Amino acid sequence: MGKLIVRTDASVDEVFANYPDSVRDQMQYLRTLVKETAEEMGDVLVLQETLKWGEPSFVTKNGSTLRMDWKAKLPKQYAMYFQCSSRLVDTFRLIFDRKFQYEGKRAIIFQLNQTIPVMQLKECIKASLRYHNVKDQMTLGIFE
Repeated sequence: MGKLIVRTDASVDEVFANYPDSVRDQMQYLRTLVKETAEEMGDVLVLQETLKWGEPSFVTKNGSTLRMDWKAKLPKQYAMYFQCSSRLVDTFRLIFDRKFQYEGKRAIIFQLNQTIPVMQLKECIKASLRYHNVKDQMTLGIFE
């Protein structure tokens, strides 16, 4: 496998630069985790960082779009969003149960002062980045 190529739209950097100081580090940390996880996977060759609905988003050839954002109306939390029509969040809930706080079928919610369960979140990221290759597996390839 080749080295991961990350293609970043300039507008993404602008969104990260404009997050309030109170959340910028947490958002940057999630961004780094996505890139780091994609690099570790080996089967993701290109990771596109773009904006969808004004939110930083990650797109791969065989994945489901992964988005993240902080909202001013809920200033003490931020989230990682998944396609609600996929099995992703339902599967995360089944496997990880109370490790995360969920919002319906579309998001994992983090509190600003929360310690993130990194190993488990990386499994969620992997499942999303390769979703179309694992969607027929019961656990979406998590911990396999």
